[in-house]
Amino acid sequence: MVFNNDNVLSCLDGFAAQKKSNKARRSCVQCRFVFFLVIVFFTATLAQAHAQTEARTMSDPRIDEAIALMNQFAERTGIGSGQATRRYLWTDAFAVCNYLGLARTTGEQDFLERALQLVEQVHHTLGRHRDDDRRSGWISGLREQEGEQHPTRGGLRIGKELPERAPREPYDERLEWDRDGQYFHYLSKWMHALDQVTRATQQPRFNTWARELAHSAFEAFTVLPSPAWGPRRMHWKMSIDLTRALVPSMGQHDPLDGYLSNLQLSATAAALPQPEPGPNLEQETREYATMLKRIELVTADPLGLGGLLIDAYRLQQLIQQGALPDPQLLNRLLEAALAGLQHYARSGELQLPVQHRLAFRELGLAIGLHALERMHQAADRDYKPASTSTRLRAQLQALMQYLPLRDEIEAIWRDPEQQRDATWTGHQDINEVMLATSLAPDGFLVLMPPED
Repeated sequence: MVFNNDNVLSCLDGFAAQKKSNKARRSCVQCRFVFFLVIVFFTATLAQAHAQTEARTMSDPRIDEAIALMNQFAERTGIGSGQATRRYLWTDAFAVCNYLGLARTTGEQDFLERALQLVEQVHHTLGRHRDDDRRSGWISGLREQEGEQHPTRGGLRIGKELPERAPREPYDERLEWDRDGQYFHYLSKWMHALDQVTRATQQPRFNTWARELAHSAFEAFTVLPSPAWGPRRMHWKMSIDLTRALVPSMGQHDPLDGYLSNLQLSATAAALPQPEPGPNLEQETREYATMLKRIELVTADPLGLGGLLIDAYRLQQLIQQGALPDPQLLNRLLEAALAGLQHYARSGELQLPVQHRLAFRELGLAIGLHALERMHQAADRDYKPASTSTRLRAQLQALMQYLPLRDEIEAIWRDPEQQRDATWTGHQDINEVMLATSLAPDGFLVLMPPED
């Protein structure tokens, strides 16, 4: 049957005059049947569209709360608001990832724009000397135009309130916590944030900046003692210009952060259709692997425990995406996390009054437990005896008994009553951003394949 205007017009004429030939009547019946099908089709299409719209707009209380927290953070710290810009590298690394995750979850590109705006602010604030410093310009020493092209080549300041300790100024352990400088574990978080931007946008320059930062951090923070002392070690805190150590001792997990960050950045660069030139990080990765074999990973600190679980999930994803790390490292991470969680659960720290606790450290553990849950789900979903060892599954199962700690931590710090306490308000930015990460963790935890 051919459905055309002649059929329709003859049908309408026939209805008006009620004088049709048998042929016209048959044509009219055909048209009525076609109209019926069209109505059914459009009704079904509208119903489907309504269902899809309803699904997109269905409120998720955790996502809504995360959005509210991130909007407040943006307003307070000068991201797209009239407030003065206030940047702090650790908090901002988590915030960038949060905005990327919210953009992916909600489909609202304003969150992506906010992530990109935050990256630019961090580079132009923490990549440059402080306003109260006699020095000016990029901390790398590069000229303005070259600094714009390579904003991370000299590292990034922490963003502490007080200026760094002067060369001849005596060391004060308590005061050092509030002084500016550079931390390796903050730099590694920013490498991750930049790489997540590349994975989200397919723009290679963010990965290139991350690799340049990784190279500069390795050169500045690692030291090679005399041969009798063994392999390279790392300084915990460096000066703003990376010329002198402010705290020469080594952070417990800094070699781990360096190793996994380099694996991630290299994997992203290799998967991009048109990567930009930059450090390949092969030598640096080997050096971190050597250091990593000699360090103890077990910790009972909640933030450190969360970091172990986050790194384990990151490693699991990198393996699935084709990276070839130390084959024993994943088991080491889970073994250390289990030992630490056993100690932490017995310590009773979560039963202390909030005045004696730090929310962001506990929320770091909560984020790590979200990573654990995703690891466990992935191991079950992708289980193949040849690729998922019995030992790994047993470790994950043993760790899962501590998953309720996540809900306990979140419940405490989501409570408005607890958020009025000075221990929360004194660290409001970092507390709120990390609570938002725990509520909506995929932007930070999930490594989207670079080619997607």
